Amino acid sequence: MAGTRVLITCLLALICGPLFLSGQQPPPAAETTAAIGQETEGTKEEPAEGKKAGHFGSYKPNAGFKLVNTEYGDLNLKIYSYVRYLNQHGLNDTSTDSFGQTTDLDLRQDIQLNKVNIQFLGWILDPKFRYIFYIWTNNTAQGLGAQVVVAGNLSYAFCKNFTLGIGVNSLPGVRSTEGSFPFWLTVDNRLMADEFFRPSYTMGIWAKGEVVRKLNYSVMLGNNLSQLGVDAGQLDDGINTFSAALTYFPTTGEYGLNGNFGDFEDHRKAATRGGVHFTRSDEDRQGQPNTDAFENVQIRISDGNVIFEPNLFGDGVQIEKATYQMAGFDVGTKYRGFAFEAEFYWRRIDHLVGPGVESLDFSELNDHGYQVQGSGMVIPRLLQLYATWSKVLGEYGNPWEFRAGLNYYPWNNHVVRVNTEYIYQDGCPVGGLSLPYQVGGTGSIFHANFQVNF
Repeated sequence: MAGTRVLITCLLALICGPLFLSGQQPPPAAETTAAIGQETEGTKEEPAEGKKAGHFGSYKPNAGFKLVNTEYGDLNLKIYSYVRYLNQHGLNDTSTDSFGQTTDLDLRQDIQLNKVNIQFLGWILDPKFRYIFYIWTNNTAQGLGAQVVVAGNLSYAFCKNFTLGIGVNSLPGVRSTEGSFPFWLTVDNRLMADEFFRPSYTMGIWAKGEVVRKLNYSVMLGNNLSQLGVDAGQLDDGINTFSAALTYFPTTGEYGLNGNFGDFEDHRKAATRGGVHFTRSDEDRQGQPNTDAFENVQIRISDGNVIFEPNLFGDGVQIEKATYQMAGFDVGTKYRGFAFEAEFYWRRIDHLVGPGVESLDFSELNDHGYQVQGSGMVIPRLLQLYATWSKVLGEYGNPWEFRAGLNYYPWNNHVVRVNTEYIYQDGCPVGGLSLPYQVGGTGSIFHANFQVNF
């Protein structure tokens, strides 16, 4: 019966999506894991284990399959993946940037097994000594750099106040890179402002823990803003990327499974949170991933152009180096299935170095932005509706985005989810093959997703 419900929902999504786009009218104006794998480590949603008699191993939803359990260590297997139907035919065929340059957009309509993440995690010798290694594929970018990532990290939990880790991890510069993936309202894509401002994943060393009750910290020192798709020879000779976050949960001391977005847990007492984030990094043109790289985090201006592009700011001008500084602030509350969450960003790009830079009439670039998300569980642990708004206030334009979506949880947990979402954007400054939106897009997008996280 449950399987039939899933099939019917998927068929409705695929049929109704193109029909919804046909009008192409905008709505009223109202926005991967320790690094990629670590973000789901330590999940608290652990219903009773599966039957053991006559079965090999055990299983806990969102915690994975336990393959090995010995006095010297254990081994768990987790798999995350989703299938996406994407329709971008509601977008304009071209985009024009703030410099008057027009670009043709390659609008897509396809069905893709978008991502596959296979994780091996557990402890060895001492339960406090944790490991996680994973294979993460970006199937929409096969043939391009970093479409398959094999990585991981090691950590040791000395006490609740101090865990030390080393390897690939997400810089904690915004809420979505704190460890909440994939428990977002959307499926594996951030709102426009979040994607524009955020740092990404890199190799480095970090520490996290509890400062005092209800107040947590996370700090990381890394190689650059995003090392995925960047080899060691492209990096500069300084470890000068720093990111930190303080998060406070004043009422309940928690904010749901992995600090998720939305109130799936149906809090009987209002859960609240506030977060402060900061990231600083010296970046150079050589150390940037190419435009289509996995989890691409190019430093862009608000019309979508990359600041390191030759002659962007004038003939003979080439920015070779720049310093990125970004602060983020977030607040949120959850109560009886409803949630309201907001995040604010400020970014400054300065210390510009390169040929012709001295001729520029500016010495720094300042951009601001925000996003808000509202959601409600119409049917507890089964059906969720949400709407979001996101905007960038930049030096080269003020792009914005509106979304409305639905999440359906056929087994009343986070293991399987069906998602449908409508997006309207005006001058989107970010994009990529793995994302439903693309740089320069204006107009409507529809996508439907079937996600598993077990």
